[in-house]
Order: sequence, then structure tokens, then C-alpha cells
Amino acid sequence: MSPPPGWYPDPSAPRLERWWDGTRWTDHRRAPKAPGPPRAADGASGLAKAVALGTAGAVLVAAIVTGAFVLGEDDGGGGPSVNTAPAQAPTSAPASEEPAPTPSAPAPPADDPAVVVDQLNGITLPLPDDWTRPEHVAQDDVVMTTDDGTYDCPAGVGTCRRGLVISRTVTENDERSPERLAKADIPEAADEAYDRDALDRRPHGGIESHRSVRSGPVAVAGRAGYLVRWRVRTAEGPGGYVQSLVFPSSVGSEAPVLVRFVFGAGPDGPPLADMDRITGGIRSVDDTDGGGGVGSGLGPQS
Repeated sequence: MSPPPGWYPDPSAPRLERWWDGTRWTDHRRAPKAPGPPRAADGASGLAKAVALGTAGAVLVAAIVTGAFVLGEDDGGGGPSVNTAPAQAPTSAPASEEPAPTPSAPAPPADDPAVVVDQLNGITLPLPDDWTRPEHVAQDDVVMTTDDGTYDCPAGVGTCRRGLVISRTVTENDERSPERLAKADIPEAADEAYDRDALDRRPHGGIESHRSVRSGPVAVAGRAGYLVRWRVRTAEGPGGYVQSLVFPSSVGSEAPVLVRFVFGAGPDGPPLADMDRITGGIRSVDDTDGGGGVGSGLGPQS
């Protein structure tokens, strides 16, 4: 079976680790984390374990060799034979020119009911009340949705959700400016949320107008980012709010991270304060002290 997603030694650069997404290698790389110093007791027990394992290994090798000679003798006493057939053929191979990693990397952190972990981009996002991890969501890269499920879209075609948060890596181009990336993404975010869906339908009747309600620099997970927020009005229903937030990743190649927010307007939509709460609560996965969120010195400007 294919190894699970995680950081593994890079086959093309053994001194680095590279993100395996469960199917193929991505472009994310990072320096391996140095292990902490062992305690004295751990060192002693580790040495004892190494000696014990070495002794056990020698005994096991001797037993295998002896068994091979015994099983290899034929009735004519012609001596041992060597079995050259492979022990087991691989069950699958990834569609990549580089070999798949062995599944020995540590698993991602255990789920915390208060946060969602985006291991690829090295961030955690707070999970507000009335939000949940995605279930039965066809759209890619969704990290949370409102927990009230779906409803019939206002225009009578398809089903809609009142709130979505999407996290992905910007890889389409070489642009690295959070401001330019956020400003370029917001029209696409609005169109995907409130204009046409993947089947070229208009669940909300199409977008009639939009206005910018918030934009400016913001510090996210200790990095200088930028956000743009629009209020979108549609032909059917109350429309909603979309936000494009971009900031550099703190892991791997530090490619920009894009977090999109889609909040339905109207009395049934999620409170807009949740958008600020999630934005301000994004942390690096290595941030154990709780810092690194939105900084007062880089507050968004209208």
C-alpha cells in the first residue's frame, strides 16, 4: 500500500525532507528537525537495547542460514540450493519518477477538537463553535464547514453550504507577493462561491455586484500576509462574504499559502466575527506558545 501523507527523506536531496501527499511527491521541502538530547537513562537503556538487538539479530541470521541449508538439501545429497525468487512483489508504485518513501515518518499530530491541522502548509486553524471538519465535501482543499450541512440553493439548482474555509498552496505561478496574490485571487474566489459552479450552473442566480469591505497587510502565523474581503450580492438569495488571505508558509519551500473564506450573508449565515476569529487564530504547527497570530502592528486597513 502507498505510504500515508507526511514528511520523508527526499530521494533527490537526502539531506532534506519532502512532503509525500499519499500519492506523489510535492514541491514542499524542509530541513529535517534535529532530535532533542536523550536523557541519561534513555542513553543507557538505548545502549542496552542496541546490544540486545544486535545479539538477537546475529542469532536470527544464524538460524536463517542453518534453515536454508537444511531445506536446500535434496534427496540425492547434492548440497544446499539457493532460492533466487523474490520474497514478495511490491503491491503498488506511485506515478512518479522518484521512489516512494517508506512509511516510517511520524504521523501528524493527534486531532485537537479545537483546531484543524493543515500539515502540508504547517499551520493550524481554530475551529469555532458551529463549525466542523469537512465530511462528504467534493470541493478540494476544504478544511472546515459550518456544521448545519447543506441546503437547497436560492436559485433552485444544486445544494449549497453557508460557510466554507479552504486552505491551499499557491503553485500556479512564481508570484510571491501576498498583496498581489490576494488581490488576484478574490475575483476568482467570488465567482467560484457565488457565480457559477463546477457544472456551469448559477446556484445563486449569478453575481450582481460586489464591494470591498476590508483589505490590508496582516501578520499570520508570524509571517507578513495580506487579505482582501468582499461583500457579494447575488440575483437570488442574500449573497455573502468572501475573503482571500495569503501569507508565506513557514515550512518547506515557503511557498505562499492561500486561505479562502466563504460566508453566507443573511440571518442563517455564520457570524462574520468567525472570519476574524479564524484569521487571527492561525498558528504555525510548531507554535506551542500560542503566539504568531495576527499582530497589532500589521492590522488590516479598510
